Amino acid sequence: MTWSKTEKTVARKAFDEAYRKECEVLTEKVRTMAAQISEPQDLWRIQDLLEEQRRSTDDKYDYRYSVLIFVFARLIREGWLSADDLAGLAQEKLDEINHLASRQW
Repeated sequence: MTWSKTEKTVARKAFDEAYRKECEVLTEKVRTMAAQISEPQDLWRIQDLLEEQRRSTDDKYDYRYSVLIFVFARLIREGWLSADDLAGLAQEKLDEINHLASRQW
């Protein structure tokens, strides 16, 4: 599947926006957890959460064009993107993303 220059711009913007949103949610969760630290193990819970989230986001946010359709489908399914965020991609790509996003895994 080839990506035009315009599609690459749309894809990069959507990808970065989804990543930013997910990181903002995580940041707020960490702030809440940090404000509630009362024992040393509370600190390590934050570290555990961050390690888990790092592995998850590293796995999820893969910007290779060969897998980007799957990445976008997952981000839509998880609520980090909407179909509107991908306006400007070719209809063929949008159809495939929407099809994959609607499947049960």
